[in-house]
Amino acid sequence: MNDRVNDSFGRIVLLTTSHRVAPGLLSWPAWQTLRGAGRVLCADAGHPQLPYLREAGVEVEHASPTARELVDYCADGQRTAVVITSAEGESALTDGLARLAGSGRESMPALELLPGSYDLPGARLLDLVQVMDRIRLACPWSGIRTHQDLAKYGLEEMYELLEAIETGDREALREELGDVLLQVVFHARIAQDDADEPFSVDDVAATIVDKLIHRHPHVFGEESARTPEDVRAHWMRTKAAEKGRDSVTEGVPLGQPALALAAKLASRARSGGLEVAPPAGEGIGYELLALAVRAEAAGTEPETALRAAARTYRDAILAAEAAAGERPGE
Repeated sequence: MNDRVNDSFGRIVLLTTSHRVAPGLLSWPAWQTLRGAGRVLCADAGHPQLPYLREAGVEVEHASPTARELVDYCADGQRTAVVITSAEGESALTDGLARLAGSGRESMPALELLPGSYDLPGARLLDLVQVMDRIRLACPWSGIRTHQDLAKYGLEEMYELLEAIETGDREALREELGDVLLQVVFHARIAQDDADEPFSVDDVAATIVDKLIHRHPHVFGEESARTPEDVRAHWMRTKAAEKGRDSVTEGVPLGQPALALAAKLASRARSGGLEVAPPAGEGIGYELLALAVRAEAAGTEPETALRAAARTYRDAILAAEAAAGERPGE
């Protein structure tokens, strides 16, 4: 006997499926293999694929076979055995098969890892929803949080994301995007528990999908847009019709940073076809207002510009501290 795989000794197939894909949506090679197998086994009696396999006429044994049992089964008459793996995998079985194959004393059946389904783009978002649901149910801290409790964290995470964008740190950008996404999923999970007006993360996603489709008639409808300005005009026109607002200032949050607020008001006025000069007055506030309006008109975000200047100022302070620390006699 040797450790060479022998086609005459049948086949052992480990069929992997993804919990991120709807049960029953298996690939054609997976269905062919399942229908042609002599035995189909699964250690997890609650595996989500099992009802759909039974409906398709595939008999599945609830069993945890050893490597020895499968090798002996397949060696007798070139049979095929399919093991539907659980979410945790089948480490004991695969380790046993590896030991037999490496012993040098076995004629092994063909060993095959067959993906039964493939994740679609965005499928890992389902993992996040699942993990958040478990945390909400099992974690003493997360289980009692409210929207009000999380409000400050959402603001902090957005500022950290903004810093990652402005500094060009790609690794930080990926991490901070995840932290912002967590806030969205966490708030949606809290909303799901509301006794009077519950909604879920699916409702949140459905709302933004509907909004995006409605506000992009040049993509999903029959209107045309050749320039970014055309797109913006579509967006603002559709948004105004949706909101039924009487003023271009409606919907501008007054609690945002002051420079951003001034720039947003100037942008709204300009997009509404209004030429409104910033009011003159005494004091630094009016001077800053005029600067913010001027920056917005020039296509510059005043908050971004000031943060960049502030970082330069911080570096100058650090340099001054370093120089002071190097002075002799101190």
